[in-house]
Amino acid sequence: MTVLITGSTGMVGKSVLYECIKDKRVQKIYLLNRIPTDLKSSKISEFIMDDFLKLTELKNQIRNCDACFHCMGITSFGHKSEYYYKVTFEMTKVLTDLVYKINPNAVMTYVSGEGTSTKENSKIPWANVKGKTENYILNKGLKDAYMIRLGLLIPENGIKAKTKLYNLFYTLMKPLYPLMKLLPTITTSRKLGLAMINCLYFPSKNKYLDNRKINNLCKKHLKN
Repeated sequence: MTVLITGSTGMVGKSVLYECIKDKRVQKIYLLNRIPTDLKSSKISEFIMDDFLKLTELKNQIRNCDACFHCMGITSFGHKSEYYYKVTFEMTKVLTDLVYKINPNAVMTYVSGEGTSTKENSKIPWANVKGKTENYILNKGLKDAYMIRLGLLIPENGIKAKTKLYNLFYTLMKPLYPLMKLLPTITTSRKLGLAMINCLYFPSKNKYLDNRKINNLCKKHLKN
């Protein structure tokens, strides 16, 4: 299996990258990042791009793509609405079109977030942009697609967030990790990575996966 991962330098992207490196079913990993990753593997081929709107230039370099794990994104906090729309929707649209051109039978998994508005009618602007992005992917015509509506994520394997404030939060909460991991509404980086891979092997009619569904889906991997 050949996979394409965006945003693998972030906490979410690293979560699935770690699992793809370990998974024997994954033979090739293409990475699309804005800065180089610090992880090394013979499976990896990495492309560094400042402007993801130019992704079409990679069509001849990415020869196959069975799955795309789209983990790149930014928070709406501190960014102008135009820039947030560009990064969230426009770049995702270009990526989705690229994946479809390479292999229309690919499965795409997009890391969205809790509170996303499927009907795009929320009073919260970012929720509508996320909803529009989800809808574009789901309606593109790919073999399958899943929206990861991620809630609280506990990092493992030394994974850290890029944001200092988030890292401070995780440092303060670390003593509570054992209890937090028992809650079905909280997931971990390993469970997230396993669940995203499992989207390829256990198709579901439910295209929206929250933390509860992520935790259930990863169990299928652990049993196989």
